[in-house]
Amino acid sequence: MNPAEMADPLAKSSHRLGPDWASALFLFSATAAVVVWQNSRLGVLWDLSYILDNSYRISLGDLPYRDFPFPHAPITFLIQAGIIKLAGRVFWHTIVYGALTGGLATVTTWRILLNVLRNTPALARLVAFLLSLPLVVLGIYCIFPHPFYDPDCSLAILVSVLLLQQLDRKPAASGRAFLAGASLVIPLFVKQNTGLAFFVSAGLALAVLMTIEIFRRRPVRRYVCALAGAFAGLTLALLLIHLFAGLKNYWHWTIEFAAARRTPARGEMLAIYQGKVLLLWIAIFAAGAILLRFRRRGQRVLALASALMMSAPFAWPAIYLLRDQDASERADRLIGVWPVLLIVAFVIAVATIRRRTGIALVLPFILIAAVNGNFMSQQLWGSTYAVWPLFMILFASTIAGLASLLKSWSLWTTIPLAGIVAASLLVSGAFYIRAHERLDYANLSDGELARSTLPQLKGLSVRGAWLPDFEELVRYSEKNIPRDDGLVLIPGEDLFYYTTGRRPRFPVLLFDHTTNPYSPEEIAKFCRDKNIRWVIVKQDLQLEEDPVENRDHLIELLEQDFEQVESLNNYDIYRRSDPEKDQDDEP
Repeated sequence: MNPAEMADPLAKSSHRLGPDWASALFLFSATAAVVVWQNSRLGVLWDLSYILDNSYRISLGDLPYRDFPFPHAPITFLIQAGIIKLAGRVFWHTIVYGALTGGLATVTTWRILLNVLRNTPALARLVAFLLSLPLVVLGIYCIFPHPFYDPDCSLAILVSVLLLQQLDRKPAASGRAFLAGASLVIPLFVKQNTGLAFFVSAGLALAVLMTIEIFRRRPVRRYVCALAGAFAGLTLALLLIHLFAGLKNYWHWTIEFAAARRTPARGEMLAIYQGKVLLLWIAIFAAGAILLRFRRRGQRVLALASALMMSAPFAWPAIYLLRDQDASERADRLIGVWPVLLIVAFVIAVATIRRRTGIALVLPFILIAAVNGNFMSQQLWGSTYAVWPLFMILFASTIAGLASLLKSWSLWTTIPLAGIVAASLLVSGAFYIRAHERLDYANLSDGELARSTLPQLKGLSVRGAWLPDFEELVRYSEKNIPRDDGLVLIPGEDLFYYTTGRRPRFPVLLFDHTTNPYSPEEIAKFCRDKNIRWVIVKQDLQLEEDPVENRDHLIELLEQDFEQVESLNNYDIYRRSDPEKDQDDEP
């Protein structure tokens, strides 16, 4: 590479202010527009009800872990509870939230990419922009557009990574380093598995960097301050949890119970790194990198050939669009690029350990750990929808590593490689979100698009009769069910409490294996103990599979205490058989 190619692309920052603002505005606006578009055409009732009904419950003063079982970290729910307290129960507020945070995550990723590519060939800004483009359709809230902990955790990780990158500045301010360390804690309390992997790996990485600097007799204040910030942040978080909910309760529900219900087998985690196709793609990528080693200055054909070979595994999802119309098969090809990159990025990171310093040295390992921690939820297929920004950062880190490793690296490799990969992910990602294949657990395609007429659900759009049927239930409950009466909805797929403003009386709002710790017998007993007077059973679910375990047995037990009094379009209404007798029996 000649000196001109190696020039620092960020050196003349004062002359880049205008283009930078234009890039940031475009990436933010385009990502936000996709989130709004997704909300205008689909709504996933199951996940929406879990987030918003529980957030509403928290806004009323009920404390998770202490007052009701809750197997998830609190921050996403606290954010939505805060929005409800400040702005009321209006669904379109969640659309604004998703659009703003989604756009912010894409812009934050772009800034991280600029830092990662700082010492790579000229036009690094162009490369960073190209690698940010796929996030317009694969951003944290583009695939699943409703408030959720996976996207929020990714945003927290991105902000933390951006702060960590500031530690490489000379000199790094102690306050900035402390803040960077404290930020490592936030993802842990947004989503346990991803956040824990990120926190532990980042903490170990900082300790390793501090040790290296000690042996080299260099100042370690920035790393000491960062570790102090992480310790202080964790201590404060645990203290708050202890004061409000109890550490024992938090540990039981978010670690013990959650792990027992969802942790995959080791074989399932390792399966994504097996297969002949994966070996083939890695071999092709390696052949492209090896080819570049034999390139001499001025041999642009070899540089282009190398770029084509290294981009082949990532271009395949777009090429496959021309071969097969099946949305599931197309999605498999897109998701399949993940293990390829994780292996390649790890190998390149190890190979360039002596060529990197500071956060750039450890960042690939931190992100690889976080991604694999994320896979513990729903493995490769189900867990990647909100972590595509980490994919793009790892890819940029791989480019930076190859550029430092191969003296023959040039723009004739960088630009084609980044351009092909960006174009492939952008195109295949657009088809992916249009087909909403990741959301295939819910019926999002059948029926006409219905928009809610209720003021609380303004902005909610769902195909099928689920919204009109739910609005019938809301009208019935307002007319026939006293607001102070306790009720249970089975399985809890609708935003009933968020919409009606009623206070939940039952410990569990969603009867799913991962969230409901109670057996049918315990549920029936709770209904008696808590004087539940009404049971509402939804018949036709938006979910493709009924999540209620032993549903028939549960209904049979409840029918011993409740009798059916009404049958709406999609709901059976049960009332306690003799509520006056129940009141007389109470002590």
